[in-house]
Amino acid sequence: MRSKVVLGRLLRNRQARYGGIALLLLIALAYIGPYLGAYDWTDKDFLAFLSPPDADHWWGTTSIGQDMYAVTLRGMQKSIVIGLLVALFATGLAALVGAFAGYFGGWVDKLLMWGVDLLLVLPSFLIIAIISPRLRGASWLWFVVLLAAFAWMITSRVVRSMTLSLREREYVQAALYMGIPRWKIILRHIVPNLSSLLIIDATLNVSGAVIGEAALSFFGFGIQPPDVSLGTLIAEGARNATGYPWLFAFPAGLLVLLVLAINLIGDGLRDALDPGSNS
Repeated sequence: MRSKVVLGRLLRNRQARYGGIALLLLIALAYIGPYLGAYDWTDKDFLAFLSPPDADHWWGTTSIGQDMYAVTLRGMQKSIVIGLLVALFATGLAALVGAFAGYFGGWVDKLLMWGVDLLLVLPSFLIIAIISPRLRGASWLWFVVLLAAFAWMITSRVVRSMTLSLREREYVQAALYMGIPRWKIILRHIVPNLSSLLIIDATLNVSGAVIGEAALSFFGFGIQPPDVSLGTLIAEGARNATGYPWLFAFPAGLLVLLVLAINLIGDGLRDALDPGSNS
């Protein structure tokens, strides 16, 4: 019943509708669009280096003759996947660490929160920048792990504080008296009651991860050639933005639209799950 109420609020939210439509169109463009073009992202046209947009190459070509349309959509695919995976890992870790710390209390709480506080004071961008070059040649999934490793701490503290209240509820105490293991109580009764917070956090983590990936890749610390992402394409295009603006304009424009759409959905979810938040 509550899910229907939340869905109704979400659909009535103009920002969420616009964001959802925009995100669906961007995802369709990223995954269906390549089949509409004449070139694969790995193809090279040796007769069209840095060619402006035309009937053959809709978004122009790169300095090595790659079709900018195909390459940009490939980059957006990678950025979307990275954003989703980082959000999944970071939100899941925040939920588990915060819930276990809040439910067990004592030395478990102190140890876990000490680790959270330590990670919060570490310069995450600098650490990722130092570690990333040492992972060149390894799977890009390691980059996802690095991004997720520094994206969960604040949420875990919020989860912990909410768990301190939830663990005193009657249904949680009843489950404990029935002999249900504590880890099952956390997974069955604590975490599901934090779903509103976790859904909003996951949505915003997607946006943050997309921006983080783009920033790190812009400085050469993210996705490595020959693979591409919106960040690597923006970095390449920024060097030639005045002479060959299509190299920069298309990936930068898609990045802005992608982040904006996700943020609009996140705001809509927040208002739908917590109507008092927009008052």
